[in-house]
Amino acid sequence: MTARTQLLDREVGKALSALSAAAKKGLGDAVLAELVMIRASQLNHCAFCLDMHLALARENRVDEERLGLLAAWEEAEDLYDGRERAALALTEAMTVLTGGFVSDEVYEGAAEHFADGELAHLIGLITAINGWNRLMVSRRVAPGDYTP
Repeated sequence: MTARTQLLDREVGKALSALSAAAKKGLGDAVLAELVMIRASQLNHCAFCLDMHLALARENRVDEERLGLLAAWEEAEDLYDGRERAALALTEAMTVLTGGFVSDEVYEGAAEHFADGELAHLIGLITAINGWNRLMVSRRVAPGDYTP
């Protein structure tokens, strides 16, 4: 393997995988977790992660219309409930960090829909997928190799 295709150090991979698994388990909602990971991966242009999490979302029976319109979730109000919308807003705020921070409005919106522990796991999940996206994009890992 070249440096570009070598994914990452085994210990780093294990640590990031553990963070992802703990956050997803603590959130307790596999569909919401996949929507969050797909949206972050869209924003980060991570084809490998999109391929992987779209497959996992389909395994969890997420409707194709919801998957297809996820990039425009704000305009597709009827397809995403308040909890999902709050999680997606937080995902975008943490992924893009336009103002250098997550606004109070977005954070408080998420806090209205998630108990403290759930919110901590959601933030951990968003942090983990952003880490994975950056690793995969920087290493130019191509889609198509993931099989559920």
